[in-house]
Formats: sequence, structure tokens, C-alpha cells
Amino acid sequence: MLTARWLSQSFVHWAHAPEEVQALLPDGLEVDLFQDAAWVGFTPFVMDSVKAFGALPVPGPAFFETNLRTYVRLPSGKDGLWFLSIEVGNPLMLAARVIGVPYHLGDLEVAKDGPLVRYAGVRRGGAPRPSYRLTVRVGDRVAEPTERDVWLTSRWRAVTRRAGALWETPVEHEPWPLARATVLELEESLTARAGLTPPAGDPVVHFSPGVGPVRLGVTRPV
Repeated sequence: MLTARWLSQSFVHWAHAPEEVQALLPDGLEVDLFQDAAWVGFTPFVMDSVKAFGALPVPGPAFFETNLRTYVRLPSGKDGLWFLSIEVGNPLMLAARVIGVPYHLGDLEVAKDGPLVRYAGVRRGGAPRPSYRLTVRVGDRVAEPTERDVWLTSRWRAVTRRAGALWETPVEHEPWPLARATVLELEESLTARAGLTPPAGDPVVHFSPGVGPVRLGVTRPV
């Protein structure tokens, strides 16, 4: 159980062939589709005010995290998030590997300069080391989110796999306040490391100043 604030988050999404993404999922999960496509999201952000069990502050200042994720259906039919990889700047978060969260320690950066937000990171250890550089320009606020906006950003459970079993963790927070955004620079090798073909075409991009408190609940078997 954990609470936090998630700040300065970008959502960069590409459509992929469903069969390509399905091949990366464990038994029991089915890729969730929107407009007949699977979607993979690249989502860097700032983790702030992190507390374990809702009360014990995680030592250290705010830190950075970057998720590579897709969207799935559980055997029950509920929707969820499946993380292909998670880069994180705080080694204490690696403890979540015990429930199958695919954390990798890295050296990450986030910087804001007016409407520009820059993210960069490189995974520690091993070679070659996956890395990324992303710059987005934040645009107008999304006053009325479309069905696709909501589908890509509003997921309320994360799914992991450990010891041959699936686990789900509930996620609670207010709806994301979203803005349109444009990618000015993107170089990354996380998708290739995850086993995906390089993203093709223009991504769907959103930015949010953040939400909080975010509550991650008790992890339970699916």
C-alpha cells in the first residue's frame, strides 16, 4: 500500500498490431483494444510525497519514473495496466519486484522550461543499456476528453505476474487534468528491449501537471 503525487506526466502512445502485443503477455491476460489496435504507452513523470502504508515517508527527495505499458483484460473481464518495463530513480522502489513489478534502476531526469518538458534516462547495469530522450511542448487544456483520451489515461488497476500467478493492485486518484502536447524530440530503446517493433506514425500525446493523492491499494491474487 502506497500513496504519492504523480506530477509532470506525459503520455505518448502508439498503436500496435494486437498479435504483437499479445505475444508479450502472460497466460490469462488478453490485450485490450481501441479501434481494433493495441496501444503501448511511454509515460515519464515525477514521483513526489511518496509514503508507504499511507504514513511512512519514503526517504529521499522526489524522484523520477518512466513506464512502458499496455492495456489488458483480466480473466474476469476487468481492464488493467500491464507494465512492459519501469525505469525508476529510487532504489527503494525495487522492493516491489517481490510482486512482479518490472522495476529497473536508472539515472533519470525531468526538467520544465515554460511550455517545454524534457525527460531523459538510462538504465543502470548491463550492456546495452536502454535509454530515452523526450521533449514535449505542452498545448491547450483538454476541456472535454474524448473517448480515446479517457481510454488511454484512465486505468484503475495494475496487473503483475509472480510465481506463475497473476496479481492486481487497485489504483485510486482523481481524473487526470489533461492538455494536448506535441513531441519535439524522441529517441528511445525501451520498446525494442521489450520485444516490440519500432513505433510507426505520429503518436497520440497528452500532458498532465499531475494528480494526488494517488493511492495504490493492497495487492491481491486475480
